[in-house]
Amino acid sequence: MAPRLLPYAATPGRATAQVVTDVCVVLWVAAWVVVGRFVHSAISSFAEVGRRVESGAGGISSNLEKAGDSAARVPLVGDTLRSPLRAAGGAAGDIAAAGQGLQDKATWLAVVLALAVAVPPILGVVLPWLALRLRFARRAGATADLSRTPGGERLLALRALANRPLPRLAVLDEDPLEAWRRDDPEVVARLAALELRASGVRVPRGLAAQAAGDRPRGLLGRRRKALTPR
Repeated sequence: MAPRLLPYAATPGRATAQVVTDVCVVLWVAAWVVVGRFVHSAISSFAEVGRRVESGAGGISSNLEKAGDSAARVPLVGDTLRSPLRAAGGAAGDIAAAGQGLQDKATWLAVVLALAVAVPPILGVVLPWLALRLRFARRAGATADLSRTPGGERLLALRALANRPLPRLAVLDEDPLEAWRRDDPEVVARLAALELRASGVRVPRGLAAQAAGDRPRGLLGRRRKALTPR
């Protein structure tokens, strides 16, 4: 069975930071979508010019063709009048075709430029953010599932010994590795709780109570012993 995903940490501070980051990413994406739409609208205005040129020149070409056909019916000079009118209609038709080409190219260019402007900055932020969020969700889910398995506390404690900074470990016990080897329940619970918190998973009450034993440990314990009157 695949491990479940925990998208947000159980600790308030870390969960707040994650929510703020998610909101910032959403705002970043929305801002670049607006920029892309603005670029698309700006380039699309040239397509509107092409549409107007096509419409106007097409109308002129059609009228000139009709005028040429009408002039052809004039006796004696009909053919003489028809030729320049049809030539002018053909020129107007070429202008209409150019307007259609401008419209098509401007429409295509508007989409390409809008994507070229908006997509790179969106992907540059969203892809790393998504990778980190998935990594956290998988790790937190796997850690939470591990804490519920038999022997999971010892495995979490071993992970803490391998991954957590030495100053954090030294506070838990004078020799946390040796305590883990002899299966000291209090130190194992403290190491497991440390790994759970580092993974953004809530520490179960039973484990937290076991980790908060009265026996002093580590540097903190030595300081308490030094201050205790004999």
